[in-house]
Amino acid sequence: MLTDAALIEPGEFETDHHFYPRVLNAHIHPLIQNLMDMGNDRIASRYCHLHPEVDADAVHRLLSHVPRFFRWGGCDLFHVTSEEGRRQVVVIETNSSPSGQKSMPRINESMEKAGYERLLSESFMTQVQRRKGGPKGGLAVLYDKNHMENSGYAATLADLTGEDVWLVPFHATDINRTASFDDKGLLYVHKNGEKIPIRAAFRYVTQQPWNRIPSHLTRTLIYNPVLVCLSGGRNKLVASKAYDIYNASQITSGLRINTPETIWDVSKEEVPIWVQRMGGVAVVKVPYSNAGQGVYTITSDEELANFMEIDHVYDHYIVQSLIGNSRWSSQSQFGRLFHVGTMPDRKMNFYAADLRFMVAVSPNGFFPVAIYARRARKPLTTDLPAGERSWDMLGTNLSIKNSDGSFTTQPERLLLVDSRDFNRLGFGLDDLIESYLQTVMCIAAIDEMATSLINTKGRVRKRLFKSINSDQRLSDEIIF
Repeated sequence: MLTDAALIEPGEFETDHHFYPRVLNAHIHPLIQNLMDMGNDRIASRYCHLHPEVDADAVHRLLSHVPRFFRWGGCDLFHVTSEEGRRQVVVIETNSSPSGQKSMPRINESMEKAGYERLLSESFMTQVQRRKGGPKGGLAVLYDKNHMENSGYAATLADLTGEDVWLVPFHATDINRTASFDDKGLLYVHKNGEKIPIRAAFRYVTQQPWNRIPSHLTRTLIYNPVLVCLSGGRNKLVASKAYDIYNASQITSGLRINTPETIWDVSKEEVPIWVQRMGGVAVVKVPYSNAGQGVYTITSDEELANFMEIDHVYDHYIVQSLIGNSRWSSQSQFGRLFHVGTMPDRKMNFYAADLRFMVAVSPNGFFPVAIYARRARKPLTTDLPAGERSWDMLGTNLSIKNSDGSFTTQPERLLLVDSRDFNRLGFGLDDLIESYLQTVMCIAAIDEMATSLINTKGRVRKRLFKSINSDQRLSDEIIF
C-alpha cells in the first residue's frame, strides 16, 4: 500500500509508538549503563590496558576523530572463540542508517526520547547548524522501512527544532511521487501537487539507496550521504577492501579490524571453488543487500546447489569463512572460529547471537548510542542434521521480507541489554569496549574510503569506483 508524506508537528512524540513494548518497562543493565557513562578517555585507558601492543595516542585520536561523511552507523558483531580458546569480537558487517533505538532501554529514565534525542541533538543538528550557505527549506526524515523508529526521529526532530518535520516514505517506486531531487541536488517533498524544498534530511533509506538518491554531495544536507553506502556502509565488497586498507595503515599503531576471512570479487562460477577451499563450509553474500537478505550459509552440497540454481541480479559476490560450531566452521587463514553463543537455557541449548552496536559522531568525536542483540531461530547443534537449513541456526537478523517486498520483524528473537536478557549473552564490560572500538574503526575505515572516492567538485570518482567495484549491474543502478 502506498503511503504519502506526512507532516509531523512538535508535541507528537508518544513513547509507546516508537519503542517495542518490551523496552518500555525494561531496566538498563548496569554494565551497559557503566559503558555509556564512562566517556572516551576512560574507555581508551581500559582498552590500552588490555591491549599493550596498541599505541595509546592512536586510540585517543581514533575516538576523538570526526569523520568527514560517515557520522552515524552500526556494526553487527559476533562473539567468537578459536580452537585454542582465544576469544574475540569479529565484525560481520557495517550499516549506515542502522536500526536500534526502538530496542534500547533508556539510560536515563528522565529522558523520554532516549537515544532519539541524543543522536539528533549531538550529531545531526550540529551538522545542520554548522552548515553555511546551504539552501533554505524544511526538514525531513526519508525512510524505506522501520516506520516505528523513523516516526520517532521525525517527532523528536520536530520537538528539538520547534519546526514541522516531513516524514517521507521513499522506496524506488516513490521517486517523483513523495520526493525528488533536482539537477542541482536539492531535495523536494511532494504533497498535494506542491513541491516543498528541504534544507536537511535524516536518511533511513537502506535498500539500494543509490538508485534514487544521488551519489554526489547534494545541496540538501543528507545524513549520511549515499557516498557512505557505496563506500562500505551498504556495500560489503567495498567495506572489506576498506577494512584491509585501514588495517594496513594501522600496522604501527597496533589497531586492527577483526573480520572473517573474506574473498572479494567472486563470480558465481567461482563460488564452488572458494567454498571447497574453506572445507565445504562458507558464507556467500550478495554485497549490496541488507536486512538479512542475500546471505547464504553453505554447509552441504545441497545448500551449494540451491545457491547455484538462483538467478542472481548482480555479477560479483563475496565469500567469507563461516562461523558455526567448533565441529563445522570454515577452515580459514585464521584457523577455525566458532560462536561463543548464548548461555545455555534450561534445555541446555546454545544459540548463535550477534550484537548490534550503534555509534554517532559529535564535534568532539564518537559516542555510543544504542546496543541490542539477536539470536538465531534454532539452537546451535554439535552436528549438522541432514536436510536442516543451516540459516535457521546461524541467521540472526530479525527482518523478514514479505512477498510484496515489504518487511516485518521477529522481535521474539530480540535480546535487550536489560537486567534480564543481557546476562544470556555472556558479555562483560571489556567485551563491550572491544565492540565499541571495532565499530568505531569500521566507520573510520569506510569514511576514509569515501573520502578517497570523492573529487573536489563533490562527485564520485567514477573510474576509481569502478576499478574498486567492477560490478556493471551495480554501476547501472547508481545515480553518479
